[in-house]
Amino acid sequence: MVDSMEVHIATDHAGMELSAHLADHLRGLGYTLIDHGPQEYDALDDYPAFCIRAAAAVVAARSAGKNALGIVLGGSGNGEQIAANKVTGVRAALAWSHDTAVLAREHNDANVVALGGRQHSLEEATGIVEAFLRADFTKDERHARRIGKISHYELTGEILD
Repeated sequence: MVDSMEVHIATDHAGMELSAHLADHLRGLGYTLIDHGPQEYDALDDYPAFCIRAAAAVVAARSAGKNALGIVLGGSGNGEQIAANKVTGVRAALAWSHDTAVLAREHNDANVVALGGRQHSLEEATGIVEAFLRADFTKDERHARRIGKISHYELTGEILD
């Protein structure tokens, strides 16, 4: 349910306009939005701390039984995705279309979406984020098995064939 979903968002300076737009839009749809920064524009900011905090908050919320997802934004979304993926338990996917956002949730059980604020119009980015938030993991055995292998490596360093 939308009203019971916590959405954690973070950005760098290049995604601030999109972040502000998404925050307002998603709150209007009933999502509980938690902004992990930055709070003011700084062209020299360093996004890793913001994105790691948002990603860690998603993992903590989900571990506490809450329905939570995350959004990390930047100029391209690449660095932000990489930073978020350093948090154990995060599966951040760079989405550039409605389909890639939906597949990230359905097949990869992604819990954080990354977008490039300089790559999409506000309307297009909003549609991508909404698609990600609305989609659910299919729980198909093959997808669950693959995610399990990724998680196993993340926790142990052992590669399973």
